[in-house]
Amino acid sequence: MLFRKELWTGLADGTVTLAFRRWQRPTVTTSGALKTAVGVLAIDEVVEINENFITAEDAARAGYGSVDELRRDLGPRPDRRAYRTAFHHAGADPRERLRQTPLDDEHYAEVVQRLDRLDSASRDGGWTRRLLAAIEASPGLRSGDLAERLGDEQVRLKRRVRRLKDLDLTESLGTGYRLSPRGHAVSERLTA
Repeated sequence: MLFRKELWTGLADGTVTLAFRRWQRPTVTTSGALKTAVGVLAIDEVVEINENFITAEDAARAGYGSVDELRRDLGPRPDRRAYRTAFHHAGADPRERLRQTPLDDEHYAEVVQRLDRLDSASRDGGWTRRLLAAIEASPGLRSGDLAERLGDEQVRLKRRVRRLKDLDLTESLGTGYRLSPRGHAVSERLTA
């Protein structure tokens, strides 16, 4: 579940505590957690709703100025049901601290092993090192431009960047990505 950048402040300060999405089935679960650009959100409840009963208070808690604005964003999708997700900010993303942690030999070997697994599981061959090198060479490059440069689809590229982010190797910027300090350390050792 992604959030527009204009909602990040509200997510962090606790004024945005609801989200409305159309799904075939929810991508988050009650009692789960979601890592976002502003930290971890603890999922309090996920329920299917009738969108006709969305209130002005619901819209405000989701960061919208009106129910109509929220409904426009939700859009008509007859093949998907509407869901209301309630959450609260649960603190900083633990990956932030790890990204700053020095990389010892044991952790480096573990990261390389995970990169190798990602590459071997890919139908189109190794991509992890190419993507790391491209991000290092052009920090902040828009995902569409980065995908074009690598001859990849933008949606797949974003999914791959998230996998590298889960390894604490990349960070999302307002536009594009950059390597984390840990990502730089891995990249230097890979090219040495």
